[in-house]
Amino acid sequence: MVDRYKGKYRISSARLKRWDYGSSAPYFVTICTGNKISYFGNIQEGQMHLSDLGQLANKYWLEIENKFPFVVLDHFIVMPNHVHGIINIRRDAIYRVSNGAENTDNTDAITIDAINRDAINPVSTGGGITGNNNPMLHENLPRFIHWYKGRCTFEMRKTYTKFSWQPRYHEHVIRNEESYLKISEYIQNNPLRWLEDKYHV
Repeated sequence: MVDRYKGKYRISSARLKRWDYGSSAPYFVTICTGNKISYFGNIQEGQMHLSDLGQLANKYWLEIENKFPFVVLDHFIVMPNHVHGIINIRRDAIYRVSNGAENTDNTDAITIDAINRDAINPVSTGGGITGNNNPMLHENLPRFIHWYKGRCTFEMRKTYTKFSWQPRYHEHVIRNEESYLKISEYIQNNPLRWLEDKYHV
């Protein structure tokens, strides 16, 4: 949907209204490069071949989990001009699972458990004992993505000064196991379907 803002057209947010993006749930995220330029490599015979910038995109995606204690990473792929990934926010996370290109049954079990127990959460309006000053309220998906994009940009511009991301990103709250399995399959098979992909330019 397109709205007007200060006399200019803009794309409306795809975010769910009254959804707390810091709540425990799995989120499917897509982040595109500026103008969808293929900075990150190319697809050959159904396989993604990372450029130097693509390797940095891969490296710093994995670091999201180390940077933020409530994140458990799941399936992800760095494509020529975008990154797809599932980010689990687990407030009760005990296990630290980072699978990169390799996925384990344990990762899927943790993710599906999060769906079954935590995925449908209303927006949080309080913060427990500390109220709105609770630092956990600021540990949310926008912050994770902001850190990732900023870290990548800083490092990538050392190699290519014109590198940029699109200003926004797309996120989707994964509501059930069926959706999770479809999205996981889509991520893993993305290189094989590159010529049919809507991000292909």
